[in-house]
Amino acid sequence: MTDQGNLPAAPHGDPDYEVIVIGAGVCGIYLAYRLKQMGARFTVLERAGDVGGTWHWNRYPGCRFDSESETYGYSFSKELLSEWSWTEKFAPRHETERYLHHVVDKFDLRENMQFNASVVSTRWDEGALCWHVGLADGRQITTRFLLTAIGLLSAPTPPRYAGVDSFKGQSFHTYNYPAEGVDYTGKRVAVIGTGATGVQLISAIADQVGTLTVFQRRPNWCAPLNNGPISSEDMADIKTRYDEIFARCHATPSGFLHDADPRKMFEVPAEEREAFWEDLYAGSGFGIWLGNFKDVLVDNEANVEFSKFVERKIRERVKDPAVADKLVPRDHGFGTRRVPMETRYYEVYNRDNVRLVDLSETPIESITPTGIRTSAEEIPFDIIIYATGFDAVTGAFERIDFAGVGGVTLKEKWREGPVAAFGLAVADFPNLLTVAGPLSGSVATNFPRGIEEAVDWCADFIAFLRERGIDRFEPHHQVEADWGEHVQQMAKKILFAQQQSWFTGYNSNIDRDYEPKAIVYAGGAQRYRRAIGEQTEQGYPGFKLKQA
Repeated sequence: MTDQGNLPAAPHGDPDYEVIVIGAGVCGIYLAYRLKQMGARFTVLERAGDVGGTWHWNRYPGCRFDSESETYGYSFSKELLSEWSWTEKFAPRHETERYLHHVVDKFDLRENMQFNASVVSTRWDEGALCWHVGLADGRQITTRFLLTAIGLLSAPTPPRYAGVDSFKGQSFHTYNYPAEGVDYTGKRVAVIGTGATGVQLISAIADQVGTLTVFQRRPNWCAPLNNGPISSEDMADIKTRYDEIFARCHATPSGFLHDADPRKMFEVPAEEREAFWEDLYAGSGFGIWLGNFKDVLVDNEANVEFSKFVERKIRERVKDPAVADKLVPRDHGFGTRRVPMETRYYEVYNRDNVRLVDLSETPIESITPTGIRTSAEEIPFDIIIYATGFDAVTGAFERIDFAGVGGVTLKEKWREGPVAAFGLAVADFPNLLTVAGPLSGSVATNFPRGIEEAVDWCADFIAFLRERGIDRFEPHHQVEADWGEHVQQMAKKILFAQQQSWFTGYNSNIDRDYEPKAIVYAGGAQRYRRAIGEQTEQGYPGFKLKQA
């Protein structure tokens, strides 16, 4: 429980804003657009110095998205679609950041944004029916409705090794990569972590460093991104097909262009399925993950067979069989954790200046002033980079002190795992919308496609409340509980629910008080769309609505 005795007196009249949005990344920018279109009195609070969210912070070499570029941009403006041209099939970080700046400037959204405005606390005031939002600079702002757009992977987790602060060289988490860049020439570099971020970084810097030592905690199944340029002719063609492209994304469970092959793996002759897999491996993006036979991600026997195919590919690409042995996962099958998409990642380990250290064999004992000490040796380094991941989805919420009805905190409410009706609203936390929060259908999708639907739903809901003079909403406890059970049941149909990954709230750098369980919605975009659409069509029966 949080003491609310320090709250300012309930404000007379209206709060400072109708709506406050926390975060100015992809989600927050579109929220700002929708709120501005409806004439709401709102502000966006962003802790960074500019817009972009993920694409502002993650400045490490090799950073790019693995959604096809033409599927990543916003779909709400035909003019925007016609004037913006992507240069690569999978756009690099700086281009995506430039795109988001362009959107914000084009629609004059900066006037509704406050930067370097880090939210540290929020308190619900039942008497005034508003939220008190506390900022790191000491300001207190009030708002009728509070919307979070704080990101899925925005709470980096440094490792818990002894001596981290003792290192005398340069060190940083990839999320906090120096904006001025890093000179790797001739340097002895360590990278700890081989998730999606580590894979991108390792591939990008291997030919720049003096030596590179990769400390692998758990190997991942990686697959070729097969990126390439988009010619002006191809871009012109894409612009004529945007309706078709977005319709296709709308029709798939993932929101990507890729959809599962309707055949079951063992229904297809071995030679034919091998050829099919070769085509997937030579293809681009998540096709190999999301466009495979329909049972590869739900049937363990089928998954084992495809994992053997990818293992063969790894061994073909890595010259040293002993190194290849370390790079092949043994604790999970392909696609049961988030698949890192790579560009010549496995070939990195054929270089003379690259060494792989398997931490399951020789764990790190400490970081020393001059390097890293494992159980076998101490290795000197000039630079240590922590690609150690994020406290996914819920971590960003835990970094803000949310206090709802009676002072109950969100951290207390989620002590045994997050709960939220439709992943969008939390009982006992009135007038709060957790856009792209845990259990939301916007999390396990092509992110811009998912958040556009979530933002549109939230914006329409707020318009509904404004039109009817409703000052307080809150989901029914039973609706919240039912949705949580539905999320877990959907997860059990897919193999990823059986694995330790960020999909199930797992992070080796964090101690959880509860067993890992699904924090993303695995029921698919169509099923999620129907669930929230029924709320809109039926006048939001899942919510308690109150006029002041």
